[in-house]
Amino acid sequence: MSNQGLKPREIVEKLNHHIIGQVEAKRAVAIALRNRWRRQNVTEELADEISPKNIIMIGPTGVGKTEIARRLAKLDNSPFLKIEASKFTEVGYVGRDVESMIRDLVELSINMAKAEEQESVQAKAAEIAEERLLDLLLPPRPAEKNVGDILSDHHREDEADSLVADDEPIRKNDSSREKMRLWLHEGKFDEKMVELEVSEPRSGPMIEIFSAAGMEDMGLNLKDMLGNIMPQKKKRRSVKVPEALEILEAEEAQKLIDMEKVTRTALDRVEQSGIIFLDEIDKIVGGDSQHGPDVSREGVQRDLLPIVEGSNVNTRYGMVTTDHILFIAAGAFSGTKPSDLIPELQGRFPIRVELDSLGKEEFVRILTEPNNALVKQYTEMMATEGLQLSFTEDAVAAIAEMAERVNESTENIGARRLYTIMEKLLDDISFDAPDMEKKEIIIDDQYVEEKLNGIIEDQDLSRYIL
Repeated sequence: MSNQGLKPREIVEKLNHHIIGQVEAKRAVAIALRNRWRRQNVTEELADEISPKNIIMIGPTGVGKTEIARRLAKLDNSPFLKIEASKFTEVGYVGRDVESMIRDLVELSINMAKAEEQESVQAKAAEIAEERLLDLLLPPRPAEKNVGDILSDHHREDEADSLVADDEPIRKNDSSREKMRLWLHEGKFDEKMVELEVSEPRSGPMIEIFSAAGMEDMGLNLKDMLGNIMPQKKKRRSVKVPEALEILEAEEAQKLIDMEKVTRTALDRVEQSGIIFLDEIDKIVGGDSQHGPDVSREGVQRDLLPIVEGSNVNTRYGMVTTDHILFIAAGAFSGTKPSDLIPELQGRFPIRVELDSLGKEEFVRILTEPNNALVKQYTEMMATEGLQLSFTEDAVAAIAEMAERVNESTENIGARRLYTIMEKLLDDISFDAPDMEKKEIIIDDQYVEEKLNGIIEDQDLSRYIL
């Protein structure tokens, strides 16, 4: 597997490139990822008995819960699905069936495996597409020789010569097809139009199926069935040579892909290395009431239980076992606590980590340190307009302090507050950048205060704007 060389310490270091702080959460996911590799390296008999240690992340919004899980999946090239637990409702109520998240994960995995397979056959597809394009540009030599053989060859040479400029030097030993190939590579046919037969997207009667437990896949299955019965329509299109080459390459790549292999790979990945991030799990925790929506919330927990414990889920590509999928749940748990979950579900999430709230010090680091730091993002975006934007240390500190103050006086949305403040701060520059004569702008603490201080001081205004 891709993570076999990564020790937990190295996983944390890689996560540090994108996420500031939250050491405890990073350690927990690093151990979970390493345990997955360990399980695959023990005896097969024991491997089946080792279940993943699912994690609950507890912390307010905007502190990095989702980002940690997403970056973890990228490190391992694992199929990853983020879904809000509040989207599900108990079986029998209107809402999504909990098994649908496994089907969604399978679809993502199929797309990943298909893209990889397509890349592996790309070179072969390009060769075949080029030959097909040459056939379109110049019909192939007749299979059988006849009396007009010599005349035919002369005609082909003349036809090839007429496709390029009159003064183009032609090497006598080259066949007309090889000349065409050379000119194709040199871009001499880029403006030439060719006629292609392309498949049209299927259009037919719209079939709508109301969402109900176990029926979400029916629409897709019906579509597949109808697709097999109704042949795909084709139409002729005139396109330029470069576009024709792209279309032909895509067609040939599709033919070369072994879908059985793709399906096997994708299902195995889901079962062995799938990660599902269940956000807002605190929203399905019921209160004291035994009536109304709370009944449904507990029902969702009970429906989730077999999936998290390990069960078989039927998908359009075959049966998927969920025993070894890693579940990472997250929630603010402001009015509730993880112990309010039903005991059986609590037992399936043995690892609990609390994420820290973010303050000025963390905001300064978030603005400047990660590979995708906000200051870097805005600097690079303005550079596309020929504008050199730079932030002083005092300016970064002022932005961080304002984000902390607004979070304390209004709703605490963590690092997401930095996005709203940065957008408001650079609003005028972003708008005027293409027309600005001054191409070097320094953002200092004075500029930050002039632009934002009035909004920060007026709490009613800051609630609406920031």
